[in-house]
Amino acid sequence: MKSKDTRKRAGTRTGANSGQGNYDQIEGSRPSSVGRRVFLGKVGGVTAASLAAGAIGLSPVLEAGSPRTEAQELEPLAESGPLSARKRAKKAFTLRVDVAQREKDLPLPSHPTNGDEERYPNKIASFSKGLPHNNLGEVDLNAYASLIRAVTTGNPADFEAIIIGGPRKLINPQAALAWELEGPDSHHLATPAPPAFSSAHSAGEMVELYWHALTRDVPFSEYDTNPLTNQAAADLSRMSDFRGPKAGGQVTPATLFRADMPGVLTGPYVSQFLLRDVAFGAYTSPQLMRTAAPGIDYMTVYDIWLAIQNSAAPGQQQLDPTLRYIRAGRDLARWVQVDVLFQAYFTATLILLGLRAPFDAGNPYNSSRNQQGVGTLGNLHIQSLVPAVATRAFKAIWFQKWSVHRRLRPEMFGGRIHNHRIGAATYPIHPDILNSPALDAVFGGNGTYLLPQAFVEGSPTHPSYAAGHAGIAGACVTILKAFFDESFVIPNPVVASADGLTLIPFVGPPLTVGGELNKLGWNIAMGRDFAGIHYRSDQIDSMKLGEEVAIRFLKEERECLSESFNGFSLTKFDGSVVTV
Repeated sequence: MKSKDTRKRAGTRTGANSGQGNYDQIEGSRPSSVGRRVFLGKVGGVTAASLAAGAIGLSPVLEAGSPRTEAQELEPLAESGPLSARKRAKKAFTLRVDVAQREKDLPLPSHPTNGDEERYPNKIASFSKGLPHNNLGEVDLNAYASLIRAVTTGNPADFEAIIIGGPRKLINPQAALAWELEGPDSHHLATPAPPAFSSAHSAGEMVELYWHALTRDVPFSEYDTNPLTNQAAADLSRMSDFRGPKAGGQVTPATLFRADMPGVLTGPYVSQFLLRDVAFGAYTSPQLMRTAAPGIDYMTVYDIWLAIQNSAAPGQQQLDPTLRYIRAGRDLARWVQVDVLFQAYFTATLILLGLRAPFDAGNPYNSSRNQQGVGTLGNLHIQSLVPAVATRAFKAIWFQKWSVHRRLRPEMFGGRIHNHRIGAATYPIHPDILNSPALDAVFGGNGTYLLPQAFVEGSPTHPSYAAGHAGIAGACVTILKAFFDESFVIPNPVVASADGLTLIPFVGPPLTVGGELNKLGWNIAMGRDFAGIHYRSDQIDSMKLGEEVAIRFLKEERECLSESFNGFSLTKFDGSVVTV
């Protein structure tokens, strides 16, 4: 047996029976690299089968034969790169500490709210779906207090003590408190305060949602000529504080339900990444979907609306038996009802790789003579980062939802409008909503002023602001813009026919990767508005929050790479260009 001093000179394994084949080296005295062939020669009588078993643990094999000499202890089992195991471990530790220190030293953001929770003692402007309510849909204050107690203390037992009204459970409030080890901590990010309940800004957003409901079945290709979409554009133009895009100061059918982001106002409403065929390994699939049945909306009957606010189980969604491409708002709403949260962006990745879309100009493998990126700065890297950044965005969004804002869902706002309009209660609702012809159109069709829902269950049982789909869209789209050449023009663009059964060639301005990725993110976000479960500001602010998550995530990802390059470059949603 070696003495303690001898083992110290020779180096010790990095864990008893670790089987890693790496030995710590004496600093400054590492022997010249010994190849695998030399090592195998020194092992001698150890069989190939024994070496295979050594992948699980080599030391028992070696100890069973003659003991290793001191010289052999100094030899690495294989080349381990430019750093010894000890130096590598120290550098890895330093890298993690430096990144954590940088995050810690960033200024802590403030978390402004719109003040509604404090402004209204009866909590009429705060999220409460799933808790018990009175006949007006106003929350039981003891139940609301139990919710606030849980999100304030963070005690798991307090979450279990929240008073709920029925079988539907609250969606993951403890995710607001989860930690993160790559990218920013959720509490180190902030959003603007959402519009206040009584504001003209909120009024404009609610009027837009009523028009979403009224136009769900209008094909996007017919927006220019359809009377409903033209009425919607004219009504939104009259709003005193509507913040959607305009042309010449007016909302038009061409800007209706779109966003002022690069590419979103260009070409067809639906992104190419939601229409084109997808090659998934050996499979190629058209993006035909099982959409919702046309003309059927939900939660327009007051008793059903109230029961669902109280956590009643919903009925059955009615679906269209015919597979179709996305061609109208109802299709987008159905898509985001059942999607995997990063699905659209993983699909976009596969489409871009199938098109052989060029990587960003800064990618070092573009000019490499004899290397191709795969696990770093290549296809596998991109494919893994899309879902990875989605989980980080989710945590950031959930913190804003549960711990900061607790904004009421549009369906509950619609209940306030209904009860105010019929005289059952008086609420501080801006006149822009009350004077909108959209309300009369909804009442004429349903007999209530409730906001018609595209989902049988209405919204999920978590607050409206910030928006999960939009935040994840912002993060995932940002990853893709960082890796691919945003200026690449997508060949042979298509648009869905009015019935959604076929794709037809699109003739119009060039559609670039960057623009269509922005449009993809907006389509997914706005699909939730078409469903009636989010507001425009939920989407805009959450996409920007997700963008910030991805940029800070990429900054740390960049520091983990060995390749020499200047960083990831991308165009943000506000049109500015950054290099990470």
